[in-house]
Amino acid sequence: MIKKHGITLGGLQQKILNLVLISILAVIAIFACVSIYQSRNLTKVVKNAESKQQRSMESISHETMDEVINHSLVSTTAMQAYIANDVFSEVRSNIKTLRSMAENVFGNSGMYGRVDIPDPDPSLDGTPTVSKLVAAGVDPDSSYALGLAGNMKDVLLSVYTSSDRISACFIATPDGTIIFANDRSGSYEGAESFDPTSRDWYTQAVSTGDICFTGIVLDAYTDIKSITCAAPVYVDGELVAVVGADVFLDDIETYIASKSTDTSFIFIVNENGQIIFSPRKEGTLAAKLEVDSSDLRYSENKELGDFIDSAFVQTTNAQVINVDGTDYYMVGSPMTETGWTVVSAVDKNLTDQPTNNMISSYQKINDDASKDFQDGAKNSEKLTLVLTLTLIVFASISALILAGRIVKPVEKMTKRIMEIKDDDLAFKMDDAYRTKDEIEVLAESFAALSEKTLKYIDDITTITKEKERIGAELELARNIQADMLPSIFPPFPDMKAFDIFAAMSPAKEVGGDFYDFFLVDDDHLAIVMADVSGKGVPAALFMMMSKILINNFAMMGDSPKVVLEKTNEMICKNNEEEMFVTVWLGILEISTGKITAANAGHEYPIIKQPDGSFELYKDKHGFVIGGMEGMRYKEYTFELGKGGKLFLYTDGVPEATNADNELFSAERMLEVLNRDPEASPTKMLTDIRAAVDEFVGDAPQFDDLTMLAIELK
Repeated sequence: MIKKHGITLGGLQQKILNLVLISILAVIAIFACVSIYQSRNLTKVVKNAESKQQRSMESISHETMDEVINHSLVSTTAMQAYIANDVFSEVRSNIKTLRSMAENVFGNSGMYGRVDIPDPDPSLDGTPTVSKLVAAGVDPDSSYALGLAGNMKDVLLSVYTSSDRISACFIATPDGTIIFANDRSGSYEGAESFDPTSRDWYTQAVSTGDICFTGIVLDAYTDIKSITCAAPVYVDGELVAVVGADVFLDDIETYIASKSTDTSFIFIVNENGQIIFSPRKEGTLAAKLEVDSSDLRYSENKELGDFIDSAFVQTTNAQVINVDGTDYYMVGSPMTETGWTVVSAVDKNLTDQPTNNMISSYQKINDDASKDFQDGAKNSEKLTLVLTLTLIVFASISALILAGRIVKPVEKMTKRIMEIKDDDLAFKMDDAYRTKDEIEVLAESFAALSEKTLKYIDDITTITKEKERIGAELELARNIQADMLPSIFPPFPDMKAFDIFAAMSPAKEVGGDFYDFFLVDDDHLAIVMADVSGKGVPAALFMMMSKILINNFAMMGDSPKVVLEKTNEMICKNNEEEMFVTVWLGILEISTGKITAANAGHEYPIIKQPDGSFELYKDKHGFVIGGMEGMRYKEYTFELGKGGKLFLYTDGVPEATNADNELFSAERMLEVLNRDPEASPTKMLTDIRAAVDEFVGDAPQFDDLTMLAIELK
């Protein structure tokens, strides 16, 4: 590179100048050629192309409008079908639940007693209730199936009250009895008998052998249009019941009416090709009674019939169909749950109007633009030459000045950066870099980066030392907490009357869960399972205090309720952090198997009696320890037979969550325990932990996992 007259030849400065000049000359040359060519030929081209453009615009406008209508109408219709279908999908899901429960009740009849169901009571009209009706000649008191089906009353009521779409749900038996849940007891006043086996939903469910939807019928007691979803219940290949639910369809009629305008509307066609819902009152697309309605698939309008036929199979594209002298864009989408189809119709005249208006406006704009262009072309030729010369001179001077401002600070900056090495990492601002543009920003960035790099090195050194210290302290805290809990098994080698095992896995370095067991005397064993609010070191400290208090009061010979009350008073006196702990405390009388227990807001215990299965023992909970002074707790007793087992746990087990945010749940705990009801306490905990780990997978552990199991020998 050579400097001459202040310009670095062969350097960045010269390259910038050359680039600017070449670019300007190229642009000017192209602009001049294009301007001359356009000024001479554009007028002729515009006139020749005007008619073609108009025809093309009209064609494209129609095609675009068709595409927009097709996309919009298809999406809207598919969504409307989905919304309508979702009503029946929810009902199908509820019927599956009812069928599963009925199979369990009838398939395990020995586990259920007879539950009597009252007759309809008009005074309860408007209140969700469960009632029964029977066919003529059937004695409800001697109906075994009716008494067994009565065990489903809570499930029927729960399904009915949990869904806004179900107007009634029921279970009917082959001997002519039916139990139903609704809020219309008054509708059945005076109904002496009702034979469910003669109803369409009953016979259709039995004939299909699976979940089915009936056609639209009038409700037997309200005369409201409805549809019924029903399913047969089989046990060992024998029909034992039919479960079902009614869905009133007045909401669908209201929805369809709300979407109707003078030029667009939707209607629904049933599986027989008949229009069952439509806002139109007259003509081919009006809804009629089933006896007066014909199958559109076989109507004289073959185009309409073929369209309806295809709409039952898949969501169609928009098609123009003439009905009663009017062209409509139509799109159909099937409702898979019921076999119906939803059809959207838009008057085609509505979509053609924007195109006609646009063509008219375009013609006027085109005429005005042609005149303005001819005038402007003449003036532009005169200005082009003057502007070209002026631009070349101005650009050359500007390029020289700009190149000098860029190159000098960049050269100095490059030199300083090349000198940075080893311990000399500082890049400081210099007056040469203060150019009030991107170069100054770049220099400030280098300076800031240099400063942050030096600080980062110091911070990393400090953080590393602090992390090592905290890690050592947390490891010590974990060991101290582990030493606080019984960890040697068997804990009482000389006592053969029972076998006990427990384990705790904290979610963080230390946890808030704890368990404990200790001999109050030679014939009484205290068992504790507790869960402190929060996690980490605060919870661990609170846990240690709670454990010591419970142990001390229990060793004084107090009953479980007294121990909890004393512990609560002591904790509430010094609980400024407002932490609390849930506790289950039981005292086992070893010689008899009698357990006296009290529950302060903790999870239900799980009990297995000899020759029985594991079940939740739903005891009454008191308030949590540390929540409020002066609390009183209730205690209860139960006995474990020889071979009986008790399983205690914290909420970290049933609330363990997988990647899909599903809970492990108490039901899964019971399922795992009942797979091997004879398992030892150690194996019980091992099986539960393995099942939790498999269920959670790679999802992180959010809560402590603590379990304890004891078996009477």
